[in-house]
Amino acid sequence: MPVGTAGTVKGTRFEALESPELDARIILGNTYHLWLRPGIEIIKACGGLHRFSGWDRALLTDSGGFQVWSLGELRKITEAGTEFRSHVDGSLRFLSPEVSMEVQHALGSEIVMVFDECAPGQASSEDARRSMELTARWAKRSREAFDILQDSVVGRQGMAGETTVDERAAGKMPALPVELSGKQALFGIIQGAGHLDLRKESLRRTTDIGFDGYALGGLSVGEEKAVMWEVVGEVAPLMPTEKPRYLMGVGTPEDLIEGVSLGVDMFDCVLPTRNGRNGQAFTQLGKLNIKNARWAEDVRPLDESCHCSVCLRHARAYLRHLYLSGEMLASILLTHHNLAFFLDTMRRVRQSIRSGKFTQFRREFTDQLNSGIE
Repeated sequence: MPVGTAGTVKGTRFEALESPELDARIILGNTYHLWLRPGIEIIKACGGLHRFSGWDRALLTDSGGFQVWSLGELRKITEAGTEFRSHVDGSLRFLSPEVSMEVQHALGSEIVMVFDECAPGQASSEDARRSMELTARWAKRSREAFDILQDSVVGRQGMAGETTVDERAAGKMPALPVELSGKQALFGIIQGAGHLDLRKESLRRTTDIGFDGYALGGLSVGEEKAVMWEVVGEVAPLMPTEKPRYLMGVGTPEDLIEGVSLGVDMFDCVLPTRNGRNGQAFTQLGKLNIKNARWAEDVRPLDESCHCSVCLRHARAYLRHLYLSGEMLASILLTHHNLAFFLDTMRRVRQSIRSGKFTQFRREFTDQLNSGIE
């Protein structure tokens, strides 16, 4: 899932994301950032995040818990919620399970995440338990607040993010895909840092509450990668098989393949867009740094096996020239290629699973990545 934190996937237009070349079916938005700017009242006045942004496909909104955690000393966590200073204007704000559910309800996202607390990757067992137990209590409060808000829309024609049937029929707004029914789904989040006993307890307590999907949070936040995969390998197979399994904030192409092999269904990460803006392209043969002098006269595409519009048109030498010249087009083109590579990789994963050849695909894909850029 491409990350669109503030209602935009940086460096690309929605038309590109919706094109057959990329065909992103869902993107992310973030409660914390959108709540602070432009503010939920503005988004509500514009009819919800779909209408405000012009994105007609599915949205998942993160609860803001991770962003509040990342503020460090700038926030104060209590049983009621989290008090913090806005990074936008310094104003004192308070975010709780109830507030997060209200904001995400107003945004009108198809998938809502419970409000959680993320323990540091190297947290002690004692600190991780405190955080996990708080997350479990907040999950219950999120569930209760979410259900009340969902009950309030029964009988209405959709959520705040949807246009009405009459508006669409009159051509005033673009048509929404049929799968956007107006009913939101709520995902629970499993915490516990790198402690397997806490992770399993968190899973039990979260599934006891009952959610539409389950996420592994608090990973890729400073712990050793081996710890992350130990947690995923132990916990993911225990997660309900009939519900989506979501690994939050992960990761590289290798991580996606490894996660799938362990039973994960959904991923998000800023790497395709962030690295693209910083001059790095992902390819079948590994990462390519466009700033390197070795590409100054190289007329080959970024990835000779890629059929995205960037690789079909532009050479490494030209992309390097754009980047070193400070042209914004460099970031746009590298971002487009990276998104195409990540989304195509996941299409190939799905195809290999359907054909019963995932193990072979995984081996060949990994071998290629490790072969290195020429």
